[in-house]
Amino acid sequence: MAHHKSAQKRIRQTARRTKVNITRIGRMRTFVKKVELAIEGGDRAKAQDALRQAEPLMMRAANKGIVKKNTMSRRVSRLSKRIKGMPA
Repeated sequence: MAHHKSAQKRIRQTARRTKVNITRIGRMRTFVKKVELAIEGGDRAKAQDALRQAEPLMMRAANKGIVKKNTMSRRVSRLSKRIKGMPA
């Protein structure tokens, strides 16, 4: 248990930020799943629209430091590549 006031405050801050980060990760995963379902369904327009909505959330998570920037860039790239490979 923390004995200093500053350490106790750090524990409170960490708990609060952890909740926020978990929420952001879950929201991002939901939007990515929508893109993947649209790709599997074969609907290119729906997949492009879903990616357009998911990409800002993915990059925001990377900029906030929740996930690594290169990881999110790679995932966005791979999703867009899969969409481009779909029949029109």
